[in-house]
Amino acid sequence: MKAALANKNADAAVAPAQPVAARAVTKPARKVTTKNVPRPGAGQAPKAACGLTEKPKEPIEDIDKFDGDNQLALVDYVEDIYTFYKTAQHESRPIDYMGNQPELSPRMRSILADWLIESHRRFQLMPETLYLTIYIVDRYLSLQPTPRRELQLVGVAALLIACKYEEIWAPEVNDLIHIADGAFNRSQILAAEKAILNSMEWNLTVPTPYHFLLRFAKAAGSADEQLQHTINFFGELALMDYGMVMTNPSTAAACAVYAARLTLGRSPLWTETLKHHTGLNEQQIMEGAKTLVGSHAASASPDARLKAVYQKYATEQFGRVALHPPAPAALPDLV
Repeated sequence: MKAALANKNADAAVAPAQPVAARAVTKPARKVTTKNVPRPGAGQAPKAACGLTEKPKEPIEDIDKFDGDNQLALVDYVEDIYTFYKTAQHESRPIDYMGNQPELSPRMRSILADWLIESHRRFQLMPETLYLTIYIVDRYLSLQPTPRRELQLVGVAALLIACKYEEIWAPEVNDLIHIADGAFNRSQILAAEKAILNSMEWNLTVPTPYHFLLRFAKAAGSADEQLQHTINFFGELALMDYGMVMTNPSTAAACAVYAARLTLGRSPLWTETLKHHTGLNEQQIMEGAKTLVGSHAASASPDARLKAVYQKYATEQFGRVALHPPAPAALPDLV
């Protein structure tokens, strides 16, 4: 028996143990086919069935694509230029100055602006001149208390300065004396011109709303002549409103574009292209646009006295855009 046990132990020592893997039952590999691969979203209802489909995002239009051969368009630098304008607009901006002008009121300023717009039209001056004129008036009144009797003189001198800065052929002082019905003489106008320039430290190189109107109107659709005229109409209505004085020039221009698109029923009211170039969304310009649409309604009233802008844009030269029915500004959502 001992011999048998010894032989058994010897066999166990000699016979090598099988590896665990060798003893395992090997299953055939699973064949991978398209039937085995789960589809994306398998077991889920289609998005369309759930109403979750996303609307494709509107592409941003290249508004400079046709200006590549136009050296004056500065296509390679135009974005940088407007980035600089948006930064520079915060410097030397007029403030809410009526609290420091005991003899003046917003109504008096509107009367002056209306007269300046009418005078600008009579002289057939460039749009840049008008916007710079109003800027000079507001900037000077932000810096210097002005008696009521001198308000028109400030306007006349501001128009003279803006003409010298923007026009090739500026009106002469005698022309301004005539248009003011002789209310001021030559020495008074020149003295006011000097006082304004000294107060402003001769800084006239500033971005006005018109700089931004040019760019934003292009983004809104440069081929739409009615829209272009309507944008300019609201841009000039903004010059009449003292409440827009403290608004950034770029924001005022964006409000004019929005009000114009609303008035003409353009859809969508605010495109991705406009959002890109203005840097503003609809909520940021809604209140300003309401103000401008309200100004349109007020100027269209038969009882309105300040009608220089309305009458200008009611002519065939400007597409009679002022004659469009005012948009429903009283509605809370402006639509």
